Amino acid sequence: MRVLMFGWEFPPYASGGLGTACHGLTHGLNNKGVEVTFVIPKGGSDLKADHVKLISADSLSNIRVATVNSILTPYISSEEYSEKLILLKSKKDPSAAMYGKNLYQEVYRYAKKAETIARHHPHDVIHCHDWMTYRAGINAKKVSKKPLVVHVHATEFDRTGNNPNQAVYDIEREGLHAADHIITVSNYTKKMVVQHYGINPDKVTVVHNAVEYRPVPKRAKRKHTKNVLFLGRITIQKGPEYFLYAAKKVLSKDRNVRFIVAGSGDMERFMIEEAARLGIADKVLFAGFLRGKKIDEAYRMADLYVMPSISEPFGITPLESLRNETPVLISKQSGVSEVLNNCLKVDFWDIDEMANKMLAVLNYKSLHSELTEQGHREVLGMNWDIPAERCIDVYRHTMGAA
Repeated sequence: MRVLMFGWEFPPYASGGLGTACHGLTHGLNNKGVEVTFVIPKGGSDLKADHVKLISADSLSNIRVATVNSILTPYISSEEYSEKLILLKSKKDPSAAMYGKNLYQEVYRYAKKAETIARHHPHDVIHCHDWMTYRAGINAKKVSKKPLVVHVHATEFDRTGNNPNQAVYDIEREGLHAADHIITVSNYTKKMVVQHYGINPDKVTVVHNAVEYRPVPKRAKRKHTKNVLFLGRITIQKGPEYFLYAAKKVLSKDRNVRFIVAGSGDMERFMIEEAARLGIADKVLFAGFLRGKKIDEAYRMADLYVMPSISEPFGITPLESLRNETPVLISKQSGVSEVLNNCLKVDFWDIDEMANKMLAVLNYKSLHSELTEQGHREVLGMNWDIPAERCIDVYRHTMGAA
């Protein structure tokens, strides 16, 4: 089976969970003998080196990577796109002249390149990840006449706190209706797709994400200070402000706690200012965006990982945390809460309960140990071969129906 897969990021250079999910899924498909050609955007001159490393994928013997010359990056907004374009032009980058005036023209250019790729890369099925690739998949299908599967990792309603950008929504809706079948990362996301995009639920299959196994080194001994970690994009979807408000309540009971915010995003400045306004700036460390081993190190220096997302289609980070033997507290408004049992769960808006559960894990060793041991054991059984098998079933179904 040959899959032509369109995405826009691939580790080690990734901006969020989508790249991690694509990497894990392609590993799983590779283990099952599926041949994947993974198409990603290629950056301008200042990004080129990163993307060359990103697409090498030497460890995936049955996976080839094709590139499209574009500066598309995950989660980018129109404003951020414009700023990046101005930066490229200010550096007199000759490739900048090729770029469109806005993000949506980039999506169009990416889709046009997909036609050529579909003609030259033999495939049996097309698989697209999230909105920026949907039109590429539609164009590829027109060329090859092969079935199209779209994979929803997040919707515009998730990313914007239910205030969708109409242009992005229209592209999402177009892709979902053009697809022969849809994969969502949770039942939570399936409901969103059915409710907001008018999709028949029979057209949607839920395939939960997983986590790649890595050997866990012994923890280094630390001083008595207790660390609570937020790791993710600092944006409205992830609920970072609720992390701060709960931190304020924890610190009113226990001053021997440090809160670490790892990540970047449009709310970063607000978070720094809000920590100061709350009078807890000396207890909140902003670590910036982390890559590679630094991510595992952050989990392992924490006594508790908190994911307070307002709307989280899945959420791989809690699985990564448990893999590193750090217990987790997650919002009930997340897809991962459907599959993860050995953790604490809370409504994202309930900062009193969030603070109480933080204090319980930090102060009761037996609870901390139980969540750590049982959670780690649970995620060991969540490998990417399982979702890969479910995707293969979807491929076979769509190929049979085509």
